[in-house]
Amino acid sequence: MNLESVDVEAVLLALKIGFLVLLYLFIWRIVRTASRDVTSPQESFVLAPSSPSPQPAGGRAPTTGRLVVVTSPALDEGHVRELNSRPVTIGRSSRNDLPLRGDRFASAQHARVERRPDGVWVVDDGSTNGTFVNGVRVEAPHRLAPGDVVRVGETDLRYEA
Repeated sequence: MNLESVDVEAVLLALKIGFLVLLYLFIWRIVRTASRDVTSPQESFVLAPSSPSPQPAGGRAPTTGRLVVVTSPALDEGHVRELNSRPVTIGRSSRNDLPLRGDRFASAQHARVERRPDGVWVVDDGSTNGTFVNGVRVEAPHRLAPGDVVRVGETDLRYEA
């Protein structure tokens, strides 16, 4: 009987150790995930104001800059798209605000440029070939500075404040 009790105690000890290892792994994964969430840039959203802001004369929203076509197989060089409080969608589909129908490397819904309280940002909308700012692929929302060149497919757009 003494031999049987030793085997049960050894099994219980192994189960306790296994449980503690799993518990520590679980806690480690939670801490790792939380630290990634804290350190990675977050896509912000803007809450609607409690009181409506006054509209400028003519009912148009104020501009926050513009996108100027540098090169494109779909748009004329020098074409200007004024930016306002609404996001500007860019892609090959005609439903976009800036349609690039002749750009074979642009996705149907490629990217968007949007105004946020801290500036104008470009966001890749899950495109196949990626969105680039000054030659660097955008992996997360990227704040634009005046003079930055945004590449969508084969189209280069310069942001001007």
